[in-house]
Amino acid sequence: MKTETIEELAKGIRNGNRVSLSRAITLAENTLIENQNKAHQLIQLLLPFTGKAKRIAITGVPGVGKSTFIEGFGNLLTQKGLKVAVLAIDPSSSLSGGSILGDKTRMEDLARNENAYIRPSATAGYLGGIASRTYEAMLLCEAAGFDVILIETVGVGQSETLVHEMTDLFLFLQIPGAGDDLQGIKRGIMEMSDIIFVNKVDDFGSEKAKEVKVTLARSLQFLPQKDSSWKRKVLMGSGLTGKGLEEVWTSIEEYFELTTRNGYIQNRRKEQMNLRVKEYIKEKITHRIMVRYEQDNSLENLLHETNPYLLAEKWIQENFKEF
Repeated sequence: MKTETIEELAKGIRNGNRVSLSRAITLAENTLIENQNKAHQLIQLLLPFTGKAKRIAITGVPGVGKSTFIEGFGNLLTQKGLKVAVLAIDPSSSLSGGSILGDKTRMEDLARNENAYIRPSATAGYLGGIASRTYEAMLLCEAAGFDVILIETVGVGQSETLVHEMTDLFLFLQIPGAGDDLQGIKRGIMEMSDIIFVNKVDDFGSEKAKEVKVTLARSLQFLPQKDSSWKRKVLMGSGLTGKGLEEVWTSIEEYFELTTRNGYIQNRRKEQMNLRVKEYIKEKITHRIMVRYEQDNSLENLLHETNPYLLAEKWIQENFKEF
């Protein structure tokens, strides 16, 4: 791909061409160094057109109905004249590296919506419930003119902080039938959450949902105040029927109005950029170190008889004196 082609790709993205956007994200996800460099050139051209979308992370326990919620919520936003991009992350197999990538199937109506774009991506072993190039995909979608970026994560886990760090608002879905499982929700997830939505009210009944809502609201009282000065909210409804989704969007608008006014969002974007710089540095250094190690056969005969920690320490000292 020549520079002219990269410029044409950038132009296509700015014109809202879905094929160009998909090609660009595929390029960014490619692990070859040559393609990575091309992707970075492309993003450099598009950076002036990024940063205006609302970046929202959506997560929840398995079976909570994330895809159904996103489809209903996405359709609501497009009815308001907004353009919505969904970056849906599928877990990869640790053995084959394969991924089901079935989110377009689960969001058929939204996938056909001309004001929506759904991009399933595999985690490819990347931690945090996100794909390794989710940040780049988000920037590309912003450059394509999308107003809201919804990132559907794999699920709740200890490394979920990574998706929290690259987004502006953290939306956590829960179900009324959780029962005692409410006690098992990690404190970190609750602290990160800006809005908690009790989903599937139509399946479990409003009374059960209200009980869960009250329990969650009480739990939030014991958490420290968020740096954004936003007071966490617990809402309830159904992604399937659309109940409560309007209230979710109203709360999101209130959140961005507050955090824009107090300067939190501006600082948040700087933090996101700084964190991505650190990630790039770690990626580059790790890649170069491992390439050198894979090409070094001097330790092969010692692998079966030496403490692996000491062997690694010895190899690092011999190859990287500055360490």
